[in-house]
Order: sequence, then structure tokens, then C-alpha cells
Amino acid sequence: MNLLNTIFKGDKVIWMIFLMLCLISITEVFSASSTLTYGSQSHWGPITQHSILLMFGVFIVWFMHSIPYKWFRVLAYPLLLGSVIMLVVVMLMGAISGDRVNGAARWLTFFGIAFQPSELAKMAVIILTAAFLSKGQTEEGASPQAFKWIFGITSFVCALIVPENYSTGALLFATVFLMMIIGRIQWKKIIMLGGTLLAIVAVFVVFLRFTPDPVLEQIPMGHRFTTVKHRLMNFGDEKVPAAKYDIQGDGAQVAHARIAIATSNIVGKGPGNSVERDFLSQAYSDFIFAIIIEELGLIGGMFVVFLYICLLIRAGKIAQKCDRTFPAFLVLGIALLLVMQATFNMCVAVGLVPVTGQPLPLISKGGTSTWINCAYIGMILSVSRYTAKLEEEREAMQEATAQLEPQPMTGDAFENEAAEAHLEVPVSEAQTAMEPTSAEANDDSLLE
Repeated sequence: MNLLNTIFKGDKVIWMIFLMLCLISITEVFSASSTLTYGSQSHWGPITQHSILLMFGVFIVWFMHSIPYKWFRVLAYPLLLGSVIMLVVVMLMGAISGDRVNGAARWLTFFGIAFQPSELAKMAVIILTAAFLSKGQTEEGASPQAFKWIFGITSFVCALIVPENYSTGALLFATVFLMMIIGRIQWKKIIMLGGTLLAIVAVFVVFLRFTPDPVLEQIPMGHRFTTVKHRLMNFGDEKVPAAKYDIQGDGAQVAHARIAIATSNIVGKGPGNSVERDFLSQAYSDFIFAIIIEELGLIGGMFVVFLYICLLIRAGKIAQKCDRTFPAFLVLGIALLLVMQATFNMCVAVGLVPVTGQPLPLISKGGTSTWINCAYIGMILSVSRYTAKLEEEREAMQEATAQLEPQPMTGDAFENEAAEAHLEVPVSEAQTAMEPTSAEANDDSLLE
């Protein structure tokens, strides 16, 4: 047990949530990968590959949680630059060569490994948002310059992501918007930004609704317009009887996901007994929550929701323990991003929102997204290590203060004072153990 505590440091609840999500992922991806198993003619191939990805993900969590949290801000700038370059390359590849999957160019492949540059861009934006919010915190709120930098960087990155992935761009902007509210950006700017975004979305939806498909397809960088239009319009259509439900055409994914949920019950059909997994092409990714409910029932679905809620609550408690603003904003931003993405995925599966194509964090089968999500968990654990060190430090100081309190004078007062003079107050180890340099007195002063 002591060895495990030495290796796996940080918040134990976060570790438990992460490992539970990984266990659910292995079980449900193994069940939901029937189409991959049939295509590869290998029963163990798909789940073996996924298990290896998760094992490497555990290593990423351990590695990231060993890094002092301050270094994440230093890495954000090269990460942003690299991700922007790769996003531009992806856009050019899609526009010039037509190299797209399901109508979208989102992946780059190096040495046989495909990954999404948008995942790296999201990480860089979240870190930089936390950094700028922490730079000029005063009693009145965040620095006016913070809003300009955050809005400029986020808008630029989202402009590169949105043409190929509307839902990812919207998710990132929504997360940053909530971080700005938490970071005490002036309410006047928040309200103006929110109103402007709502107006843009309304105009865009009206534009899609009344523009013919042939016209939309001719608009530069508008190759996804028709897809988005059909998803929005189909979602708003009047419900049809089950006998006429479309289970073969464009709505097949949604139809089979709802069938999976409708045929479940309190306890489900049991792991490995899903029927709809054979009809859902993305059963192991975008619609895995429907398979979870079909096999594990409402209890299993509620347990998954409970894990994500616990992750958000626990991140909030870790943020409360921070004595500096950057780690607090970083933890909250990461937790909001993960939980909002999970919420989108689960809402799509149960038919509450239009289809978005967002995987379920740490559960859906994936490569880049799984590793990036593991890195997020490692960052949260890194901050929790810092807060744990702070608590130890405070307890040591309280004990030292109790020992230094004046004692009633007796005949041996001189000897008592001499003994107290030799007491040493424990030296703070939080800075030397968790910070890159011990000379820095204030974390938020680095960007000034």
C-alpha cells in the first residue's frame, strides 16, 4: 500500500473515477466492437488495441501528474503554435486533395498513427485561458486585457476548427465562456459576448433553413453546411410512429440508439448481450452510451453520469484548496471541458440534442482523444498533489504555532525561554517540491 501511495500520488477520488471509467470502457468497447471484429476477422484484435491504448493512457496520467503544474503554462505556447499549424495543414489537405472521412477532414497520420490536431488545440486554449485569467486578478475582477487575449486566441482557434468540426468548436468556446464567468470577467463583456453568440447562431440556423442544398454546397468552406442542416432539421421534425421510423436512411444511427435505450430496463440485458451494436456503425464511439444503457440498464447509465458529476465536484474541491488562481482555473477548465463533452455525448444518445459526433471521454474507443483526456486527468492530479502539499504545510505550521504559544511563567522561566529559542519552525516545502523555482513568491506574477 505504501508503494502504491508513493507511485500514484494526488487525489485518490480522481484516481478511482479514472480507473472506473477505464474499466467501463474496456467492458463496453469490447461488446460494442462487433462490427470491427467482423471486419478484421479477429475476435480479440479491436479490444486488444483499445486496452493497449488505455494502458499507455495510464502511463500518461502518471507522467503528467508527476510534473509540477506550473510547467503546463510554459508548454501551452509551443502546443498552441504546433496545433495551429497542424489545423491549417488539415484544412488544406481537405480542400486540395479532398482527403476527408465522413465528409470532414479532422485527422493527420504520422507513422500509421492518426490523431486530431483539434484535441491539442483545445488543451492549449484551456491552459492559456487559465493563465490569462490568473494574470491580473484583483478585488474588482479579472484584468480588462485578459478578455481581449482570451477572446482573440479562442476565436482564432475555433475559426480553424469549426469548418471541419462544428461541435468541437462550439464545445471549446462554451467551455472558455464558462471559464471567463468563473474568472470574474466583467459582466458587461460577458453579456455582450453571449448576446452576440446567440444572434450569430440564430442567423446561421435561419440561413441553413432557407438556403437550398445545391447553393450551400457551392459556398467555399461550406462542405459541412448540408450535413449540419439535415441534422438540425431532422432533430426538429415531428415525431413519427415506430412503424414508420427510419432505420435504414440518414437517421439510422439515431433510430438504433433509441431502440437500444427503449429495449433496455432497470438492470439491462447484461454485458455483451447488446443487439443494436450490430446496427450502430459508431456503437463503440459516438453512441456508446446507448449501448451502456442497453446492457447495463438505467442503473448503469446513472452510474456513468454519477462518475462525471463526481469528477466535476471533486475538481471544484481541489480548486478551492489552491492558494493561487492559475491552478484553480486550470482544474475547473479541464473538468468543465470533460463533463460538457460527456453531457453532449449522452444527450445525443438519448435524443435530447442533434447528433454532434463527440466521443464519451475516457469510455469511447479512440486514440488521440483518449490520450489527451488522460493527460487532462494527469493535470488535475498534479494540482491535487500541490494542494495536498499545502495542507501538510498548514498542519505543520499549526503544530509549530501551538508549540510556540507563551507558557505560564514559573520558577524555571529562564530555562523555558531558552528551550523555546531552540525550536525551529518547519521550512515550507511546497515551493521546492511542486514549483520549478523556489524563488517565485507568487505564481500569478509570471505573465506580468
